[in-house]
Amino acid sequence: MTRAAWTLVLALTGLVSSSAAQGVLVAPHAVVIEHRTRSASITLYNPGSEPAEVSIATFFGYPVTDSTGDFELATPASPGTLPSAAGWIEAYPRRTVIGPLERQTVRLLARTPAGLPDGEYWTRIMITATGGRAPVVIDSAPAGIQVGLNLEVRTIIPLQYRKGPVATGAQIDRPRVTRVGDSLVVRARMVRQGNAAFVGTVRGTLVDAANRTVASFAVPLAVYTEIDPRFPLSVAGLPAGRYRLVLELAAERADLPPDQILKASAASADVDVILP
Repeated sequence: MTRAAWTLVLALTGLVSSSAAQGVLVAPHAVVIEHRTRSASITLYNPGSEPAEVSIATFFGYPVTDSTGDFELATPASPGTLPSAAGWIEAYPRRTVIGPLERQTVRLLARTPAGLPDGEYWTRIMITATGGRAPVVIDSAPAGIQVGLNLEVRTIIPLQYRKGPVATGAQIDRPRVTRVGDSLVVRARMVRQGNAAFVGTVRGTLVDAANRTVASFAVPLAVYTEIDPRFPLSVAGLPAGRYRLVLELAAERADLPPDQILKASAASADVDVILP
């Protein structure tokens, strides 16, 4: 098991304090580079009390959903026909040491290949921070024996490179609803349109026979190719009867600057729901 994996396991089991397992903070948490500038920057901040050794790398990846509807990151060994920028985005510096409570600016430069066609290209920026030694609490350890763990924490953010005309959109196909306990599990296939990833928010609204909203959810997401996510929606306390679930995809995100979001027409779909 790698050091990063051990860090994750120990943090989840409570053996490493959350403050010790914290890496550097990264801003912004998504990057867009336009072809006319071919550059951007990210800021790294070390909130810890010890220096952090940081390395920056790129790899190709994009969000997908598994068979249960959970999100995961697909990282194919070869992008095939998908538009990868991983081979020509460079970070300066690629390695650095950030002191306690210090900041470091990292420049991201695009060395685009000659004759690059118009469109949007994708990569992931991986920021790996190592440094510090976290104490590991083991109740059965003999007296006088101390165990420590060298920490490695990775932060991964998306980068989109846009050249020439780009357009996006998404459609919703086959919404399905399943009752599980006092909740509905909502699933719907979402397919990207255009030549750029759709970044936005999906909203679900459950309305009763009088068209009154009785339950809702709003979840940020991105559709790079197609996804089939699931969303839980509590219906505890609702009376039996006929309802209607309306799903809407909108190119809006509260957590991203408006100039990073490509405009797109809203998409919607609905399905009847009967609560016994």
